Amino acid sequence: MKIPGELKYTKGDEWVKVEGNIATIGITDYAQDHLSDVVFVEISVSVDDMVKAGTTVATLESVKAAADVNAPVSGKVVEVNEGLADAPDTVNSDPYAGAWMLKVEMSAPAELDALMDAAAYEKYCEERES
Repeated sequence: MKIPGELKYTKGDEWVKVEGNIATIGITDYAQDHLSDVVFVEISVSVDDMVKAGTTVATLESVKAAADVNAPVSGKVVEVNEGLADAPDTVNSDPYAGAWMLKVEMSAPAELDALMDAAAYEKYCEERES
């Protein structure tokens, strides 16, 4: 299981990559592994939409289950990965690069303080496996 050290993580298995005031959001390797083969991705927000931390921004469907993706931070959507709808399997093959879902210009960067670092997220995943 890959858990890149430079990212922040949620208990809902979303990851956040912060570059300046922009947060790139996706789901973790742990999440895609437990979902199994992702066959459908629907991103339910558009560029210029305002999102609030904890609200649903996308839905994933796999051969095993469906899952919501929630925004880990609040702000304005500045970019959406439109290509995921046509290549949902990217979520399984490349969860941290090709399968980013949206980019948000953060309105409350302090929300990042509530997220886990890689070590804490790894421990959280291990606790759920035991």
